[in-house]
Amino acid sequence: MAIQYGSRALRAVQYVKSIPRYLAVRALSGRARAAATGPLSLLRYAEIEPPPLPSERWIRVRTRLCGICGSDLATVSAKGSPYFSPFVSTPFVLGHEVVGEVAVVGAEVEDVSVGDRIVIEPALHCAVRGITPACLPCSRGRYAACENVLGGDIAPGIQTGYCRDTGGGWSPEFVAHECQAVRVPDGVSDEAAVLIEPFACALHAVLRASVLAGQTVLVLGCGTIGLLTIAALRGLGLDNDILASAKHPVQKELALALGATAIVPTGPALYDELPRATGATVLHPEMGKPVIVGGADVTFDCVGASSTLDDAVRMTRSGGEVILVGMPSIPTGVDWTNIWHKELRVQGAYAYGIERWQDRHVRTFAIAMQIIRDGEDALVPLVDARYPLHRYRDAILNALHAGRRGSVKTVFEFPSD
Repeated sequence: MAIQYGSRALRAVQYVKSIPRYLAVRALSGRARAAATGPLSLLRYAEIEPPPLPSERWIRVRTRLCGICGSDLATVSAKGSPYFSPFVSTPFVLGHEVVGEVAVVGAEVEDVSVGDRIVIEPALHCAVRGITPACLPCSRGRYAACENVLGGDIAPGIQTGYCRDTGGGWSPEFVAHECQAVRVPDGVSDEAAVLIEPFACALHAVLRASVLAGQTVLVLGCGTIGLLTIAALRGLGLDNDILASAKHPVQKELALALGATAIVPTGPALYDELPRATGATVLHPEMGKPVIVGGADVTFDCVGASSTLDDAVRMTRSGGEVILVGMPSIPTGVDWTNIWHKELRVQGAYAYGIERWQDRHVRTFAIAMQIIRDGEDALVPLVDARYPLHRYRDAILNALHAGRRGSVKTVFEFPSD
């Protein structure tokens, strides 16, 4: 039974389902990114009733900062794969990269208190939904791969920010299950804390990879996830050579600051520079892109575009590994002969959960929090654009054009009253 504790009506940015608008925005976004916030937008800035607590084990969270994620941009631009469409319930308030403050606790909440500063682990898994016994992925600590995201105490939704019953961080308040809350230590700023969720994604990707001593690592794309992947490699103590493929000056500067060994270009120039950096041989077939013999041992594709996936499998040496970190769609023009002939291992890295780290099992969020705390806010420079919620159109456009505007991470900020 849902419990309402009398919170006031809220102004929030809400995604509203409309097939005609979706098709229009999808068609227009390839030519004009402003379509995501224009007259045909799937978003509305409106007054909504705050979501009630689904049970007494839930809490109400007052948002302090919330990031704009690549998956949010894919959603509002209608450019993502339709794969995730069965795993949402509309209308929903976006926002899952959140640092906030506990405003209300249900009567059975034990692990957090009113006033605690927290980040949210957004997966809406079996424990969140009150489902027992837990599904196989959840029982193994792979909460983001939960098989019960359509059932239980709340509406369908793979994460906070994609479920109509929870709300999300693009709102002054939302609700979360107590098991989703992770306390933020006093020494960690809000600007660092808002990066915990994407940093956990990057850490999970690195921990899934098999990076051995002396191997060369290639990171394709130096947006937020690419930069955090570099930070994760260094934060986990790996001293391998890291080649970072970056396009914009701010990305190059931050990649080197976070520990990249060298910068390599994007696009066609990569086929000249990376072989030089790795000692690989470049061959030219009768048609098509060059064939690379040698290359990086482990490649992280932190973009998810067809072009970067094709680059990844071409730039990785025989027997190497490609980790898909950036949110992909439906790739075209990828020559899978590279995977077949070079016997590459290609694997996805989605979200986070429980990791094997330092001879123990620990939440990815806990690792992220420890590294960020020990790093004395080294990641804070990534958070370089802050907007009030009512300027959501400007914020989204800044995020869509971040690189060329000299920006990395765009966040919404909320007044403390």
